[in-house]
Amino acid sequence: MSEKLTKEIFLYRQKAAELIKCVLAKRMPVKQALLAFPKDVHDESVRASWHALCHYEADEELRKNNPEYKEEQDLFLEDIANTLNRGDELPEYVISAYKKYYDAPLNPHRQGLLGFLSGFESFLNTKKID
Repeated sequence: MSEKLTKEIFLYRQKAAELIKCVLAKRMPVKQALLAFPKDVHDESVRASWHALCHYEADEELRKNNPEYKEEQDLFLEDIANTLNRGDELPEYVISAYKKYYDAPLNPHRQGLLGFLSGFESFLNTKKID
């Protein structure tokens, strides 16, 4: 928690929290929320929350077939959203879980579904296998 919280970072975290809450409440599709995330933000909490939402999207089939996993993932994202909404930094274990994906582009800058798919494909192709 060494980072000084600026007003800008606080607002980025609240925006990310609101997008996650919209997804969980089914008021917004995941892809739309990912596209609406603040772009080029270097705050590790915002970046980790974006990647957590990507994993949420990628796990759609698993979520359908495993209600316990769905519930656990929903609670995890809800915790992330609540933490960000307060302006707090995410716990180090959450940040470190997604840090290996930080080299991937955070958000596609091209508009529309093709832009999203291109950026998401790039994200998947840069994922490192441990």
